[in-house]
Amino acid sequence: MTAPTVPADATEAGPARMSRREVLQALSGLMVGMFVSILASTVVANALPRIIADLHGSQTVYTWIVTTELLAMTATVPLWGKMADLYSKKLLIQLSLGLFVVGSLIAGFTPNVEILLVSRIVQGVGAGGMTALATIVMAAMIPPRELGRYAGIFGAVFGVGTIAGPLIGGVLVDTSWLGWRWCFLIGVPFTLLSIFLLQRTLHLPVVRREVKIDWLGAALITTGVSLLLVWSSLAGNKFAWASGWTALMVAGGVALLAVAVFVESRAAEPIIPLDIFRNRTVSLATVASVLVGVAMFGGTVFLSQYFQISLGKSPTVAGLMSLPMILGLLVSSTVAGQLITKYGRWKMFLVTGGAIMTAGMVLLGTIDARTSVVVLGIYMAVLGIGVGMLMQNLVLAAQNDVPAHELGAATSVLTFFRSMGGAIGVSALGAVLANRITDLMTEKLGPAAAGGGSSAAVPDLSTLPAPVLRIVQDVYGSATAELFLLGAPLALLAMVVVLFIREKPLHTLSGDQRRAQEEAARTASLSH
Repeated sequence: MTAPTVPADATEAGPARMSRREVLQALSGLMVGMFVSILASTVVANALPRIIADLHGSQTVYTWIVTTELLAMTATVPLWGKMADLYSKKLLIQLSLGLFVVGSLIAGFTPNVEILLVSRIVQGVGAGGMTALATIVMAAMIPPRELGRYAGIFGAVFGVGTIAGPLIGGVLVDTSWLGWRWCFLIGVPFTLLSIFLLQRTLHLPVVRREVKIDWLGAALITTGVSLLLVWSSLAGNKFAWASGWTALMVAGGVALLAVAVFVESRAAEPIIPLDIFRNRTVSLATVASVLVGVAMFGGTVFLSQYFQISLGKSPTVAGLMSLPMILGLLVSSTVAGQLITKYGRWKMFLVTGGAIMTAGMVLLGTIDARTSVVVLGIYMAVLGIGVGMLMQNLVLAAQNDVPAHELGAATSVLTFFRSMGGAIGVSALGAVLANRITDLMTEKLGPAAAGGGSSAAVPDLSTLPAPVLRIVQDVYGSATAELFLLGAPLALLAMVVVLFIREKPLHTLSGDQRRAQEEAARTASLSH
């Protein structure tokens, strides 16, 4: 039986296709790398209050420890993807893992919050490479018709990393002979193992293509968004909201993004292809993804701080308390996916998910320092169920409505904007939280106890007298609840946006089969 011939420009296959055993061996390295990159985002969640207290950081720094990694990862995903068309995928993925190791080591031994923020940027760049290149390497190794069976393995790795991260982080912080620094250092041996496995098992030839990387567009987008994020973190603390600095930073950020749109519209291979937004479904799904990112990341990233400061829980218990939301998300996304496959209808899940997510945000807007763990778990599960029904199915709606050759662009655009919405949400709502905590502390304890009106320092509860401790817990409970009340209208707006998405029957052919159909139709039209 002869092997099928495949055009050289359409494949990454070498002289001999990798055997199933070789594929599984190479996947082991990819899975370890993916697990570590997911862990980097989740393991630190329950350690942040302790880290900030030990390094004498502020509430604004708390926000930026999350935002810097998320922004660096988001901004570099398209760049790693472009470079994969020019250089060795094996070399690039090992480079991204190496950057992750460097960032983790710097973070693990950091003497202050400034160096910690730099290390998080390095970690984010490495995680962005791993996120982008894992999918590309899989497509290079595995024929499209067989990708499904392997994709499930990566889904399981994502689920385990998401759930295990907060628990591992909590245990590390509560273990006296380890401590929070191991939240960063624990990933180093696993990352080195991933590099070793990929070096031994991944064998892909380098196929160079004529691809231009839009460095200018990437720089403009990243700088413009970063400037607006910095403004949202500093306004109200370092300078007034209505001030010359506000006007300068907002105008500068908007101007940079406007120039970025101009550059992207003329780039041969833009970081964000603007033509794709002519598709109504993609445009609406993108807007909804940004809103979901702002509401979900912006509200939930501060829950761990609420558990530990307002409720007085240990980092380990805080990790356990996050399980209802994660499990709600995983179960609802899985069940909704199966029902969509069975009945072929998807819009009702988007609308229902938006409604449930809004309800979850409103319910969490009622929490305080005396909310019971059971009630809190129910509220979080409601939010998780809504997000699970909405988040992945927005991608499905967009993928179903674009030509096969635009599947990758549509998917990357939605992922990019959802992550960017998350970074904006963490930064903006974090600034609101810091300002609100400062105001409430000033009101209840006086300016001196609140830090003189500056960004409130995250307190070390063990050093506070009982009366002050109670006030601090009430302040953090009230301020966190207000964040969810601010996020609720965004969740409601996301539901309104998806109402305008037209439901179209789901394609019964794979992307590969659809592409073949499109090519045949194009050839037939040219012949006539």
